[in-house]
Amino acid sequence: MRLGAHIGISAGLPEAARQGKAIGAEAIQIFSKSPQMWEGPAVAPEAAAAFRAAVREEGLLGTAVHHGYLINLGSPKAFMLRKSRKAFLDEIQRAELLGVDGLVFHPGAHLGSGTEAGLRTIAESVRKALEGVPDGTVRLLLENAAGQGTALCSSLEELKTVLGAIDAPERVGVTLDTCHLFAAGHDFRTTEGYGQLVDQIEATIGASVVRAFHLNDAKAPLGSHLDRHENIGKGEIGRDGFASLVSDPRWSAVPGYLETPLDDRGYERYVEDLTVLRSLVSPKPSPASPPRRARRPSASGAPP
Repeated sequence: MRLGAHIGISAGLPEAARQGKAIGAEAIQIFSKSPQMWEGPAVAPEAAAAFRAAVREEGLLGTAVHHGYLINLGSPKAFMLRKSRKAFLDEIQRAELLGVDGLVFHPGAHLGSGTEAGLRTIAESVRKALEGVPDGTVRLLLENAAGQGTALCSSLEELKTVLGAIDAPERVGVTLDTCHLFAAGHDFRTTEGYGQLVDQIEATIGASVVRAFHLNDAKAPLGSHLDRHENIGKGEIGRDGFASLVSDPRWSAVPGYLETPLDDRGYERYVEDLTVLRSLVSPKPSPASPPRRARRPSASGAPP
């Protein structure tokens, strides 16, 4: 797995790539604007070009944009749905300009309209977005949910339903969040449990559809449906819960982005989490030179 992290952009888009490399990340995920805003300043072409150049110069092996939190592509409310679809299209266009590999997005919540209606609305929203960028190269990656409230796609079966209704395998995929999987009831803390999870992935969406991971331990117990991230090895999943995942050759070329908590030590927390994850890889890789001193996080933070 190509281990990386979510990096803030307050110091500038190119600097995000350099900060990622400085902490030893092989891949980075960013926001392209504030996640708490419907609209943000346009991405200047020169800034986008500088970001692309920095990604190349730093040798990063994976890049992604995470969409904003306000968007709900499954909303039954006409005004909110129109606003969400407009914002989602803007997120795609920004990601295309930045030249990232994927745009990670939360599928949405049905808000009382029911699972079937919500899944149908999400699929229609994504189809419309793809039509709006017919020649796009950024892959749209649905993120599995923890299952809190009316949030959709906490199950692999629901992800399969949406993907099948979109029917654009060359342009969509899935990001699997480990905390969300655990909160939704998938216990992969043992070799046997991990094998069962992979079997379920293969039987539903297929392993080839998984294009990224969010690597987060979980503060809440198995099946809690609570989205509460914890640092690697400090939560309910524990170190052993990540060993099979990061060692699995199926995911050798797939980026895994940390979204674990940070504190006043900034990205030093990411360095610790990356060190733990690399220690779990079997067979262990040859020792690498230590990363440069990590910088403090930006105000953008990491997504939940």
